[in-house]
Amino acid sequence: MKQAYQKSILENGLRMVTHRMPERQSLSIGIFIKVGGRYENMGNKGVAHFLEHLLFKGTKNYSCRMIKESIEGVGGSLNGFTSEELTCYLIKIPSIYLDRALNVLSDMVIRPLLSEVEIKKERAVILEEIKMYRDLPQSYVYELLDELLWPNQPLGAPIIGTVDSLTETDRHKLVSFKKKHYTVSSMVISAAGDIDEDKLDNRVNKIFATLPKKRENLFSVVKESQDNVRLKLFHKDTEQTHMALGFKSLKRDHPLRHALGILHVILGANMSSRLFNEIREKRGLAYEIGTMVKRFYDTGAFLVHAGIDNRKVPDAIGLILKELVKIKDNLVTEGELNRAKEFYIGQLKLGLEDTMEHMLWIGETTATLDKTYSLSDIISEVNRVRREDLLKVARSLFKENNLNLSLIGPVDLKEDKIRKKLILN
Repeated sequence: MKQAYQKSILENGLRMVTHRMPERQSLSIGIFIKVGGRYENMGNKGVAHFLEHLLFKGTKNYSCRMIKESIEGVGGSLNGFTSEELTCYLIKIPSIYLDRALNVLSDMVIRPLLSEVEIKKERAVILEEIKMYRDLPQSYVYELLDELLWPNQPLGAPIIGTVDSLTETDRHKLVSFKKKHYTVSSMVISAAGDIDEDKLDNRVNKIFATLPKKRENLFSVVKESQDNVRLKLFHKDTEQTHMALGFKSLKRDHPLRHALGILHVILGANMSSRLFNEIREKRGLAYEIGTMVKRFYDTGAFLVHAGIDNRKVPDAIGLILKELVKIKDNLVTEGELNRAKEFYIGQLKLGLEDTMEHMLWIGETTATLDKTYSLSDIISEVNRVRREDLLKVARSLFKENNLNLSLIGPVDLKEDKIRKKLILN
């Protein structure tokens, strides 16, 4: 069960982590850069995401069309994402095309054209993307919640940016941001699948070794101060009310992180969860309800999300909070704890069968924590979690001076009723 991860560091600081899975016919490879929404300021919000889009629009050696066709033309797929603390460019492809995948990804990261024509076009695309999210209340409700959790700082502002910040982002700002943050000291190359690790190591050295060493990217730590309940209502004539309930939570490497994960399973990770059973199955108040955990370098969030019958919003919120009070006042049963542990471990096992999921897992932990955990490490840590650990986490999170609620729907006349339900004792 012990995974053999091969790790190396170039003299210029570039880190690489690989996992050979010879029984697979694919390989997945990604380049992680420690830069994202948290590395921006309120004036250039969205620049990291804008830059990620532009790297697919052409490089010194590949046109935009060639980038796509070179990978998709042999059955592969390519993508990228920008989060609060990371940007990643990734490819999954038949394993015989390792060189092709690495050549395309490295050229995107090292030699993008960032042409004025593409910048203009992609700015228009992202402005439409902003409008799309505003039209999707099940997405926009999270943006409103982030503003409540971390007001007036980059972590609480949308990764995609705003109309004003995107309009003011020109080529000079994009080039400067890339030059500052896309450094080998802040990069990790991650690969999993049917790979020749020695060949990959040699190729990476050849491509990246000449790039200069610079200091690792840094961001300002989060400022957290909350004295009472925060509530944000956004009126929209929707057929149901979209809710996001959030509590500031544990940072990424907190000793009780697995207890938090198991708490998430018990409360809302699947159809066996308490909230699903109580709110949907027993009461029929929501079609969609669940929980989510967000983890960052210095903080985190525990979220409850739901789509609620417009006529029963206060009742549903009251019942949700009642379930949170139960789990902070009473130990879960041994049976419930054991089932949650099995689900937690089982989901990880199923995910790690896929080369893409395995590559993302080892790449993210190496980039953010400079650690790589084996599956056996995680299983051992999870098995040590006790019922008392869950109680400790629940009591630290579920407090009124840590409660944040955003709602989108026809909720104008319900604010007083909703506020009366926001009680956690």
